[in-house]
Amino acid sequence: MANFEDNYLSREHRFWLGIETESGTHFASIPASNRMVDYIEAYKITNAEYEVFLADVDAAVAFVESCRRHEQDERLFLQTGSDRGVPI
Repeated sequence: MANFEDNYLSREHRFWLGIETESGTHFASIPASNRMVDYIEAYKITNAEYEVFLADVDAAVAFVESCRRHEQDERLFLQTGSDRGVPI
């Protein structure tokens, strides 16, 4: 089971940045919801991306918007099931 530690939260843009503590991999995450539950989708990012996103919120927003459009699905920590939710 992944252990996500949030280091940055944007309430305005509804995303988090942080680190998965077991692997040391940074992530960006967004809220999502399917017909059964609200949940978080976490996307792997590089250390360099993490530093850029902390310093440049516009770059972070551009990335999380691409996640919301499902353009970064290969970076998901956990692949979604057949009842994929929608970003909220």
